[in-house]
Amino acid sequence: MYQNLTLTDTATRLPAGLPTLILFHRHPDGDAIGAGFGLKLILEAMGCTALCVCEDEIPERLRFLTEGMQDSVLKENLPADFVPTQIISVDTASPAQAGVLYPDYEGKFDLMIDHHAKGEMYADGYIDGSASSAGELIYRLSRELMRMGRLTAIPEGVDRLLYAAVSSDTGCFRYSNASPETHRAAAALLEAGFDSADLNHRLFGVKSYKLLQAEKVGFDRLKLYADGRLGIVDMPYAVMEQYGFTDEHLGTLVDVARGLQGVQVAVAIRQPKAEGVYRVSMRSSCEVDVAAVCAEFGGGGHIKAAGCTVSCEGGIEAVVEMIAEAVTAVL
Repeated sequence: MYQNLTLTDTATRLPAGLPTLILFHRHPDGDAIGAGFGLKLILEAMGCTALCVCEDEIPERLRFLTEGMQDSVLKENLPADFVPTQIISVDTASPAQAGVLYPDYEGKFDLMIDHHAKGEMYADGYIDGSASSAGELIYRLSRELMRMGRLTAIPEGVDRLLYAAVSSDTGCFRYSNASPETHRAAAALLEAGFDSADLNHRLFGVKSYKLLQAEKVGFDRLKLYADGRLGIVDMPYAVMEQYGFTDEHLGTLVDVARGLQGVQVAVAIRQPKAEGVYRVSMRSSCEVDVAAVCAEFGGGGHIKAAGCTVSCEGGIEAVVEMIAEAVTAVL
């Protein structure tokens, strides 16, 4: 039904001079933000009015990336007179990742640009599961647009945003998805002359007090399975309320288990509201395909990094046991 487009076809189909809405996934990370806003600057250079939209606001720790570009990405805060004629999604592998916004735009997406190996196509797309990040795909598009003459110069700020996107999704180039092509892209982006050391420090070396507190509480709740090869950190709603945590403070929760020696699969399970709905993040440092595990629960992602949402009336303890059983079966 939908076409998987080539790089050249995608560059050809990018709009010029049209009001364009760029949507990225809920709970946006550095890749979604960097790639989405990088594309925004590119389209603006091509004569478009372009705005980004997301179910959730940009986290406070990442707002330095988009300072002065757009005050808010919430739909209700978009200008009332902005009527897009083109809608593009970035780093959003499925309708579920678009969240509550998807019904508003269902059937209206002109293009999806994504790097997840497993997902659900909802528009014609430029999709490459071998790419490290959506930022790497937008980098390719920017250079293809230059080659085609549709872009006369890379707009100021684009390469910094795309580098932030690539660095974010590769864990500052520590993860296995950082291929030789990824490093070549990063090297080309660095030619723009921004301070990459400062950028990476702000992405990875600076944490708020609440985020550090959440990691401490998470460590206290860490459970080990399969002779220490599986680590699960849970964060019930009652604990979030007790400490005043929001979802923004839990972005590194999975790293609490991931950094423990001997852990091959790390899992974070959080309960953002009182209802029995739980968000699960998984990371693998072995041969286990966590996207396949998450697919059992209606989720997906990459082989080494994936997630899902689980509804369960039995409480977070029941979800922990379900996930532990599923992962242990493939460890």
